[in-house]
Amino acid sequence: MAGSDHGHTPAAWTGVTISFIGFCVAGAFMVAANPLGFWVGMAVVLLGGVVGYAMKLAGLGAKESPDLVRAREEAARADHAGEAAQEDARADTHADARA
Repeated sequence: MAGSDHGHTPAAWTGVTISFIGFCVAGAFMVAANPLGFWVGMAVVLLGGVVGYAMKLAGLGAKESPDLVRAREEAARADHAGEAAQEDARADTHADARA
């Protein structure tokens, strides 16, 4: 996709960096046969995901493509038109049944 940032955002970099540090901590403690340290490292990995998502919600993540927004709006309009057509067909069927 042209113009895509491929995840090069503050939210992505921060989340991945924190998760990578957690991965390294968990790996070191796994080799040292220390289960508590391993699970602390795994918690840091999950924390990286939470921090990255929170930063995305704060507006530091990737922005939606204008093409994607336009396609979503067109799909919603088409769904609405299809629902209206189905409702009209049902009304015609009920009218025919009453006649």
